[in-house]
Amino acid sequence: MQLLLFQLVLTSFVFLDSVDNVNAGITSSYLRKEYPAVDMPVDHEVFAAPKGYNAPQQVHMTQGNYDGNAVIISWVTVDEPGLSKLQYGTSDKKYKFTAQGKMTNYTFYEYKSGYIHHVLVDGLKFDTKYYYKIGNGDSAREFWFRTPPMIGPDVPYKFGIIGDLGQTFNSLSTLEHYMESGAECVLFLGDFSYADEYEYNDVGLRWDTFGRFAERSMAYQPWIWIIGNHEIDYLPYMNEVTLFKTYFQRYPTPHLASKSSSPDFYSVRRASAHIIALSSYSPFVKYTPQYIWLSEELERVDRTKTPWLFVLLHSPMYSSYKTHFMEGEGMRVVFEEWFVKHKVDVVFSGHVHAYERSHRFSNIRYNVSSGERYPAPDESAPIYITVGDGGNLEGLADTLIEPQPDYSAFREPSYGHSTLEIMNRTHALYTWHRNDEGKKVPVESFVLHNQYWKSKVQKRKLGKQNLGVLQQSASKGKKMT
Repeated sequence: MQLLLFQLVLTSFVFLDSVDNVNAGITSSYLRKEYPAVDMPVDHEVFAAPKGYNAPQQVHMTQGNYDGNAVIISWVTVDEPGLSKLQYGTSDKKYKFTAQGKMTNYTFYEYKSGYIHHVLVDGLKFDTKYYYKIGNGDSAREFWFRTPPMIGPDVPYKFGIIGDLGQTFNSLSTLEHYMESGAECVLFLGDFSYADEYEYNDVGLRWDTFGRFAERSMAYQPWIWIIGNHEIDYLPYMNEVTLFKTYFQRYPTPHLASKSSSPDFYSVRRASAHIIALSSYSPFVKYTPQYIWLSEELERVDRTKTPWLFVLLHSPMYSSYKTHFMEGEGMRVVFEEWFVKHKVDVVFSGHVHAYERSHRFSNIRYNVSSGERYPAPDESAPIYITVGDGGNLEGLADTLIEPQPDYSAFREPSYGHSTLEIMNRTHALYTWHRNDEGKKVPVESFVLHNQYWKSKVQKRKLGKQNLGVLQQSASKGKKMT
């Protein structure tokens, strides 16, 4: 059935195969009706705390190791520390196993966080549904999740992509629409709560409301997240100058599993994909830890096991919106050549509150004295996709650079999310969904061709052609002698 649907999509969209080619860019003519970019009030039902004394809340999970058969599950208790213990098993309400974790808390200005628990659950079976229970007595809560299939080159898997979510009514539409998609894991492109748009104790309060809001998805499937600028938390007027303070306390990453020295940047493998998570707001130039780690991690990528290679970063390397224009230029200069060399399939970013997809372009041949002055078509380059349209209170980025640059394939300033459904080692189906006044509308969909295996097929074809030429030449040579 899945193969039949994929074939139907292939024949339904005329423009699908053109994604690897350079065509005129499209600027969507869709005009969104006014929909206020304001946070939902704190008494909205989506922020309601669970009933019961010290009931666990703000439950969320991420991948817990390199290959996906482990999760890190986090939650908050507000009345007392309680136990950082989790019960789990493969049958509903039958918990054969327990996992013990750690508890932390922090202050931000005069705000005191609840007790934040992080538990690593490892040694899990692949492609298995697990049920888990946290808390005690009548206040205990139960959830479930499914582990991904074992790593393999032709393992199908469906990701969701969300960025710059926040906690507005637009954010609610995005999350509800995503939850209807059937995707199994979110690639989250940074900027969680936008709590830093508030002041003093309201900063901490708005991290709590976001945690309760996002729990409806994050408690049931892993989100693989990165740092955005709204996680920096540098607020000297409140005497808060420790970077990423709240993020590090609340949202752990499995960075040690990929030999990273910092939770800012790390890598995971999941099904048939290798996912590299970078920090736009941590040092990345030569000799820095992020630079050294990425150079080594790219060499560790094994495309025969995980043919799909995706990079997550917050600030786009290519964008044709005036908002945040060229803020990702520094990282592009440092890393773009590596992405081309290693045939990265897609670089996903957020930050710009809109949607955009690029053609396969690069600017690696430019230098100040010679070379090409502008980005040029490059078949080995990634596609750059900006999905910074989750719905936060800052609103949409709707001022565009005109004329549309050659590298820009499609752009639209609307709210929404994306899905990426891997079919096999060579093809995946990508779709961007617009939030259209409460409805989910698939606006752009195309078949993504795997960079590594596409080049392998081309080399095999070229090799056969060359072999035929050599055989003909040899045959002619024999006749001549």
